[in-house]
Amino acid sequence: MRRLVQRHRFIDDLRLIPVLCILTLACSWLTGCAREEAKKPAPGMPEVTTLTVTARDVPVTAIYVAQTQSSQAVNIQARVSGFLDKRVYVEGSVVKAGQVLFQMDQKPFQAQVDAQKAALQRNQAAALVAKQNLDRTKPLAAANALSQKDLDDAEGQYEQSIAAVEQQKAQLQEAQLNLSYTTIRSPVDGVSSYAAIADGTYLSPQNSQLTTVSVLSPMWINFSVSENAMERIRGEVKNGLLNLPEGGHFIVQIELVDGTIFPYTGRITFSDPSYNSQTGTFLLRATVDNPAGLLRPNQYVRTRLLGAIRPNAIVVPQRAVQQSAKGHFVWVINKQNQSELRPIVVGDWYGDSWFVSEGLATGEQVVVDGGGRLAQGMTVKPTPYVPKAGAADALATVDLGKPPAANATGKPAAGSVYFAQGSATLDAEAQRRLREAAASYVGIGTAITITGYADRTGAAGNNIALAKERATAVRDALVAAGIQRERIRLVAPVTVTGSGNDEQARRVDIATAP
Repeated sequence: MRRLVQRHRFIDDLRLIPVLCILTLACSWLTGCAREEAKKPAPGMPEVTTLTVTARDVPVTAIYVAQTQSSQAVNIQARVSGFLDKRVYVEGSVVKAGQVLFQMDQKPFQAQVDAQKAALQRNQAAALVAKQNLDRTKPLAAANALSQKDLDDAEGQYEQSIAAVEQQKAQLQEAQLNLSYTTIRSPVDGVSSYAAIADGTYLSPQNSQLTTVSVLSPMWINFSVSENAMERIRGEVKNGLLNLPEGGHFIVQIELVDGTIFPYTGRITFSDPSYNSQTGTFLLRATVDNPAGLLRPNQYVRTRLLGAIRPNAIVVPQRAVQQSAKGHFVWVINKQNQSELRPIVVGDWYGDSWFVSEGLATGEQVVVDGGGRLAQGMTVKPTPYVPKAGAADALATVDLGKPPAANATGKPAAGSVYFAQGSATLDAEAQRRLREAAASYVGIGTAITITGYADRTGAAGNNIALAKERATAVRDALVAAGIQRERIRLVAPVTVTGSGNDEQARRVDIATAP
């Protein structure tokens, strides 16, 4: 029996041998993998894109919610009492000055006119008789055939008859005016409202309001600035952080509800002399031409005030700025291509970028992409940051330069707008940035030259046409911003291929000069 048990144990041990071998081989294989993994070389130095910090004058825009108001809203009222025959105009339509809106019953008023005409003729006949009687009395009184009293009576009757004629003329004129008032016309060009009174209603002073006609051009744009915002602006101007346009003559752009820009710009024409005690705001009013009637009264829009400049401002893309518990910071690459963490103080947004008020200086290299992998003192491989075509970061670098009076070098100042491959289209954000850059040049007599370029791809003839289309698109955007077309000149490039790599080559250069 004992031998049988030992035999079974021996057999079980033989069965375990293959399992133990397999486990041993697996452990050896895993150990080898771990050693191979540990022997992998360390990854190479990280690649980052960097932007060279440049202090420059940056046009800034203040945006406020606003509401349109007709510059002249006329209440159309009945001037006389009577029955309303019919409404002549189409409710809600645009009407012209002098156009008939309502027609009242004219018959009673025509009867009054006729009666006054008859009374005038009677008085005129009486005046003629009095005149003839006076003419006969004068020579007889001179010959002492009639007394002086007879002469005085004749003269008095004649004067009374003349006065009666004049009085009757006035009454006739009043009757004719009342008759004319039965035809109710629009006194101005504008858009009409609904008819408040139905046809056939008797009109009296208690229900004389018929409709309203609102002038569409020019249109008023009302918006409010808070007391805190006004104080902040005053402080920035006092400290030299903000330059307002000369005389405070801002250019007012209108942004519609769908984000499109209204094609006409305006000027601020009224500012309330006092704050609103209930809202703590300061009312401003801009006047803008509206010839096509696109803007309607009581419409909500946004106003963009153009013309202010932040002098010597530093702007970096938003994604270059990171935030920790201690505040905002960026990564800066030193001359040894090593990363340094730099605390900064940021200001307002500028499109997709930040204004940096403290922490950066001109010439430093700021990491735009790749900063999430960096540590203090890490050696990196930097490459220049090239903005994407039409993006906000691209147009953050657009600068038409200082006006000649402020340009100490006397050389033309230039900026660039970048495009996507094969494209000559500026998106809405690109056009907005160009308007901001051009705001300080409206009304200044500087010449602006525009030169378009293409990259190395494509046929030469196609590239020439594409470069011209790009330059034309930028010119049209500047003209839409209010710069006179005659000040802008398209200049053909010496070579259609722009300098730098292909992304840098697809651009339009903008330069200004006296």
